[in-house]
Amino acid sequence: MDELHRAQKAKEEIGKPSVFSKIIKKELPADILFEDDQCIAFHDINPQAPSHFLVVSKKPIPMLDDVQEEDTKVLVINNGEQGCQSVYHLHIHVVGGRQMEWPPG
Repeated sequence: MDELHRAQKAKEEIGKPSVFSKIIKKELPADILFEDDQCIAFHDINPQAPSHFLVVSKKPIPMLDDVQEEDTKVLVINNGEQGCQSVYHLHIHVVGGRQMEWPPG
């Protein structure tokens, strides 16, 4: 399934536990790089560059549209179906270690 179709289907999962909430609860394994009371960072399971990890808020915020005033320090790259968001739990990708292209990937 391509990213567009995955993003279209993912919207049906809003409100259900996501893969990220399962990682936060240690229900799924992850190669964790950093963790504190607000976020967790771990290696992407499908890296697109030599360095590729995700930073996920521990507070389950489905999309950027759902950010509240108290969440002003939160950043996201994908937002909603048209942004090809495939996991509705706010997160960012940190990608590097090679010459990147635009669009990213």
